[in-house]
Amino acid sequence: MQFAIRMVKLKNYLNEQMHEYNIADQIQRSGMAVGALHREATYAESDLDFIHKLSIAQKECNETLYWLELLKATGYLDETQFASLYQDAEEIMHMLTASIVTTKKRLNKQ
Repeated sequence: MQFAIRMVKLKNYLNEQMHEYNIADQIQRSGMAVGALHREATYAESDLDFIHKLSIAQKECNETLYWLELLKATGYLDETQFASLYQDAEEIMHMLTASIVTTKKRLNKQ
C-alpha cells in the first residue's frame, strides 16, 4: 500500500511539476498493480493461484523498475528521487520472488 501511495504521489509530481503525462500514467498503473495483486494473492484459491498472482505482481514490479530507469535517464527524476523509489521497488521484487520460491518448494515436497 505504501508503495502504491508513492506511485500516486510520483504521478502527481510528474504531471504538475515536470509536465510529463505518458510515463506518469504507465508507472502509476504498474506500481499500483503490485500491491493490488499482492492483496489478491492473500485470498488465492490455491497455492498455484497464489504463485500465479504473485508472478504477475513480479512482472508489474519489473515494469515499474523499467519506468523508474527511464525517468532517471530522461532527467525527470534526480539521483536521490530515483534511488529511493528504485530501492523500494527492488525490495518488493525480492519479497515477491522469495514468496514464490518458498511456495514452489513447499509444493514440490508434497
